[in-house]
Amino acid sequence: MIRKIRPALACLLLAMSLAASAAAPATPSPKAGDIPPQILGKDRQGNVVDLASQRGKVVIVTFWASWCGPCRKELPILGQLQKVIGHDALQVYAVNLKEPRADFAAIARSRNAPPLDYIHDAKGEVSDQYGIQAIPHMFIIGHDGSIARVHRGYSEQSLPKIVDDILALLPEDVRNRKAGG
Repeated sequence: MIRKIRPALACLLLAMSLAASAAAPATPSPKAGDIPPQILGKDRQGNVVDLASQRGKVVIVTFWASWCGPCRKELPILGQLQKVIGHDALQVYAVNLKEPRADFAAIARSRNAPPLDYIHDAKGEVSDQYGIQAIPHMFIIGHDGSIARVHRGYSEQSLPKIVDDILALLPEDVRNRKAGG
């Protein structure tokens, strides 16, 4: 009996390991200190978004979807930060993960949508380059273009710490100026 089970068990383990390796992202997720992939795709106006053009600013790249509850809580906070801090010191890109274009467009055009720069990643090409397996997944990029912090799969309770991480990267004169500066 054991001799009959052993080959079946070996086949099952092989199949499970192949499935696990197929599910793993082709590219590992960048970590703090890494230079992230520079091209995020096209914005809603059809312009190529290249992170290299944002050097000197703090940049947030966050991956989200409409069905993700924590994402829906995160985006308004990031929108408010973008508004208060200003585009001269902070740039937020909200990369939509593999949703149909009609769903993405309806959300991005909604009058209730946070004022962010939205990018549609319908085929998951950008998310694959970033090794995204779960959302929300945020990369905070410093002035030099390297990743300063990575937040993955966080909760609403984590948002104050994330905001603190973002604010800590801003120059003192930006942190001390009037809102909307």
